[in-house]
Amino acid sequence: LMVLGMIEVGRAIMVQQILTNASREGARRAVLDGSTDTEVTTFVNTYLNNASLPTATVTFPQGAPQDAGFGAPVEVRVAIPFGQVSWVPAPMYLGGQNLVATTVMRRETVQ
Repeated sequence: LMVLGMIEVGRAIMVQQILTNASREGARRAVLDGSTDTEVTTFVNTYLNNASLPTATVTFPQGAPQDAGFGAPVEVRVAIPFGQVSWVPAPMYLGGQNLVATTVMRRETVQ
């Protein structure tokens, strides 16, 4: 049980780091002039697929990037259920948990 627990927690930490990177890259894309929520979502999911992870839920809690004005915060939240990324067939400790990463950056739109 201890070995399986270490594998499960180790995988969770690895996937959390990838989600953090994906949300950061998505936010960097979202703050650029002309970016849309669809473009950012596709970009984040491509990043995750390149890291051998399934697509995740990408949301914008403070509104779509194309609606943000100059200097306004743009928040990108990436979430995935741990059960979809676990290496253990039936995760015991983290099976019902969602792994979530959020990044906020300021919009770089031209005034």
